[in-house]
Amino acid sequence: MNTFLRSRWGSGAAALLLVTAGAGAMYLVMRAPVPATEEPAAAPGDGTAPGTHAKPGAETIVALSAELVERAALDIVPATSGSVSASLRLPGVVMPNAYRDVAVTPLVPGRVTRVLAELGQRVRQGQTLAEVYSPELAEAQTRFAAARAALDAHNRELQRTRKLAAIGAASTQELERTLADHTAQEAAVKSAEARLRLLGVPPAVVRALAAGEAVAAGASVPAPIAGTVTARVANVGLNVDPGMTLFTIVDLSTVWVVADLHERDLSRAGIGTFAAVTAPAYPDVAWRGRISYVDPQVSSETRTAKVRVEISNHDERLRLGMFVDVALDTPGAPVVIVPRAAVQTIGEGYVVYVALPGEPGRFAERAVRIGGAAGDMIEVVEGLEAGERIVGKGSFFVRAEVDRLGLRRPRPDTARDAPAAPASVSVAITEKGFEPARVSVAAGRPARITFTRRTDQTCATDVVLPSLDIRRALPLDTPVTIEWTPHRTEDVAFVCGMNMLRGTVVVE
Repeated sequence: MNTFLRSRWGSGAAALLLVTAGAGAMYLVMRAPVPATEEPAAAPGDGTAPGTHAKPGAETIVALSAELVERAALDIVPATSGSVSASLRLPGVVMPNAYRDVAVTPLVPGRVTRVLAELGQRVRQGQTLAEVYSPELAEAQTRFAAARAALDAHNRELQRTRKLAAIGAASTQELERTLADHTAQEAAVKSAEARLRLLGVPPAVVRALAAGEAVAAGASVPAPIAGTVTARVANVGLNVDPGMTLFTIVDLSTVWVVADLHERDLSRAGIGTFAAVTAPAYPDVAWRGRISYVDPQVSSETRTAKVRVEISNHDERLRLGMFVDVALDTPGAPVVIVPRAAVQTIGEGYVVYVALPGEPGRFAERAVRIGGAAGDMIEVVEGLEAGERIVGKGSFFVRAEVDRLGLRRPRPDTARDAPAAPASVSVAITEKGFEPARVSVAAGRPARITFTRRTDQTCATDVVLPSLDIRRALPLDTPVTIEWTPHRTEDVAFVCGMNMLRGTVVVE
């Protein structure tokens, strides 16, 4: 029996020894280091700024198997160097073509006896707009008729004197005196006729007066061009003088759109630059034209220069004084361009996924700063170099994998990389208008503009930002804040509800 117990005890001890050895081996295996699939995070204070090339280890690295890459149909394309057509948007105002904006004035002093044109009426060239009774005109016609009659008498006397001198009945001295008097009378007739011309008397009327027709004291005021009457001062009984404006006629078949171009953009636009003009009243219509004039002076207050675009307006839908939006087609400077599908939005920023050279299936999530866009291409102004290979089509799948695996970690320098606080600007509305009327904010940073109406003596009971499609009511002495994040340099106009006051936000 003892022998049996000793043998059983020996067998149990051996089994216990085997179990203990196995547990120890398993412990050692569990303590062995496991290769990481992700690069270590950047150390604090590495100096890497958002939107720049990160140092090794500062970018989020994601590894995808060949099967996942094939299933997601990732399109790996190189970033290229080039430019996209950037549209520069400017606020503009419709103005009359100054070369076809004519003030109609009478040529004679007198009193208006009849008015034949109404405000807003379309008139043709030469059409009578008003009639003026003028004693001065009657006197000039009488003087011409008298001088003409005296010249006829001198003609007869000269012919008689010549006949008498031919037969010796008149001396040479008498003939010369008669000839001198005749010449003087011809000069008097020409002077009287020139006076009638200056008073606007037509040649047919001058010929009628020379033939003995009755003198008329009435003068007509004709339209010098065809167009629309945009101003009328003339009324029956009004005493007028030469040079007094009775009507204003504007040919609206062409109009000028005058816009403010910031001095930083002067190199991007010049004479001949194409422009597309749109108006809030006709959102589906665009008028095309070219810049025909750039003001050589830059305003010291607004740092802008006036540019003029001439627009065909035969349907006269563009009305004088309308606020419009001017989009200039300007070529952008050479930059790195990538497919639009390659750029993903992460919070307030943008990222692309760069294929790591020599490491198939491994991609680095890199922060970039974008610029303008055209069609399917977008500018990358910072964070990427031409020639680097990135994920185009399928970048959303890579982003989803990063999110699913929880690989994106906050940067240690949270104070530096925290979302920027909005740039706050205050604008007061007084009897003088918006104060200040021009403010500046930074592109890519949240902007906050607070409007406060300080008076009832203003049209600005609400504020409108047409390009952002924003309208806010402005109660008296109540701050109203508008926030948005501009992503590119541009000028954003803000106006009162009736478009009588205007200001500009310059995005730099």
